[in-house]
Amino acid sequence: MCSRCVMETTDAIEVQLDEKGICRLCRDFDAAWEIRKHHRNEAALAEQIDLIKQAGRGKPYDVILGLSGGVDSSYLVLLCHERNLRPLLVHFDNGWNSELAIDNINRIIGKTGFDLHTFVMDWDEFREMQLAYLRASVVDIEVLTDHAIFTVMYEVALKFKIPSVLSGVNLETESFLPFSWIYLKEDEANIRDICRQYCRVPIRQYPFMGDRVNRNLARQKIRRYDLLDFMSYHSGEVKQRLLEAFGWRDYGGKHYESIFTRFYQGYLLPEKFGIDKRKAHLSNLICSGQMTREKALEILKTPSYPGTLMEQDKEFVLKKLGLDATEFEQIMALPIRRHTEFWSNRSLFYRVRPLRPLYRPWLRYKRWRRGG
Repeated sequence: MCSRCVMETTDAIEVQLDEKGICRLCRDFDAAWEIRKHHRNEAALAEQIDLIKQAGRGKPYDVILGLSGGVDSSYLVLLCHERNLRPLLVHFDNGWNSELAIDNINRIIGKTGFDLHTFVMDWDEFREMQLAYLRASVVDIEVLTDHAIFTVMYEVALKFKIPSVLSGVNLETESFLPFSWIYLKEDEANIRDICRQYCRVPIRQYPFMGDRVNRNLARQKIRRYDLLDFMSYHSGEVKQRLLEAFGWRDYGGKHYESIFTRFYQGYLLPEKFGIDKRKAHLSNLICSGQMTREKALEILKTPSYPGTLMEQDKEFVLKKLGLDATEFEQIMALPIRRHTEFWSNRSLFYRVRPLRPLYRPWLRYKRWRRGG
């Protein structure tokens, strides 16, 4: 185990310890903190907000913001409300919202009066895509939701000529995931290839980013802002402010505003992939000074997913996905596959079409070199 955080060398290949016993993820955090700490003040934040307002002059909205009902996006809405920004809020409904998340969203809209654009995904299609990722046995099923959220946000920004996008990404609470635990959210080719191989219905409604959207984004020069990196962002204090401002209610875990995400992080990842995401989230809080290492170790001794809730969620998720217990156990027993075994936007074999027939032999060669 790292001598500073709670990540272990068996958790991920990125957890490499130096001579002091400190892992690479901690060192990467410190390097990023050194760069950004000089911009964490009111003057720098005000400057960012002024830039957003200037770009939004004469337009119906200053900025676009994805709202899930979770901590980060809800706090950005509060920031917009307090700083007189005019956001258009966008929500991607993939069929997995918890009642608590919906209630938080309604409370926020009722308090601020901000406009909300909701994109409701065709459930039968999205369910088939999630089943395809389960059958493909790759680690990052949440790519499907994240890619769609970004696409919908940018398409709406283009439609209304909104010049700025707010992101909830921040160093203090959102910067510590090993790359081997996740995958590229923008890799459209990867999504299409997995769905081509494992989906049993055509995919027609899903919002792919596509070359057209990317070209239009470059043409309109839409700029992204990570405002949370320009202020002190303590999760406990933020939740208290949200409670006072909106009557916002906590949902018990990071990104647990989605029932599927709760089941994915609490059951699928540890049971199939041996990943406990709490380790990364807690380590992030340790490095940003929001939690002691001793407190984090105590938390890790407790169950990440209360048994009763887990059983309820498992029954609900399987029923909603149309899986029986036998099918699900067969999926859980499938060998784990890498996302890179499927097409990727970044692959030279994909970008240069004549090379595509050579891709599968190349993968077999790489597996042979790895000894399996």
